[in-house]
Amino acid sequence: MRLPSAAHISQPWRIHDIASDFRLEDVWALPARGAREDFPQLVEWFTRASERENPSFLTRTLFAIRWMLGELMGWDDAESGVGSRVRALRERLPADLREGPRGPDFAALPFRSLYMLENEFAAETANSTMHGLLHLGWVPEGSGGYRGQMAVLVKPNGAFGNAYMTAIRPFRHLIVYPALMRQIEHAWRKRAAATAASR
Repeated sequence: MRLPSAAHISQPWRIHDIASDFRLEDVWALPARGAREDFPQLVEWFTRASERENPSFLTRTLFAIRWMLGELMGWDDAESGVGSRVRALRERLPADLREGPRGPDFAALPFRSLYMLENEFAAETANSTMHGLLHLGWVPEGSGGYRGQMAVLVKPNGAFGNAYMTAIRPFRHLIVYPALMRQIEHAWRKRAAATAASR
């Protein structure tokens, strides 16, 4: 479910100080709930996921078109990425985050993990269109449990980057994110069933 920006801004996340010059693009409640100690499993799922494994044909097709265009136009060349066109955000991290765990590496998606806390994880990516951040949070609920929350923050690369982000917004909101939510829900239910069966 898509959430208002306040759902991210109101939380005491460390990312606020690190990426104050990034624009908050999207905030979504994730269909993943659990105990305080379950957050690493959500992060592990995200870092192992690949758009090629998404059961949604439309999502897989959109990503295939995006990667093809990126190759043709040079959007994803190494010189446009983190550490080349843009400085790595790890350079901005305060000492406690820089010296702490980064979190797991991504298996397929072009993200670099930045830091991981017991309730917060961030990773960055960059190409010719933008410098982006994926932020995952584990939000306490009144019942004593926690729920997952995802935010996407971006710094578009000039007028072209702004136009690109505007052009893909309907596809993200209508196709990509709903398919991602279904995928997470399926994986989380499967995990819950496996946990229950092992008891």
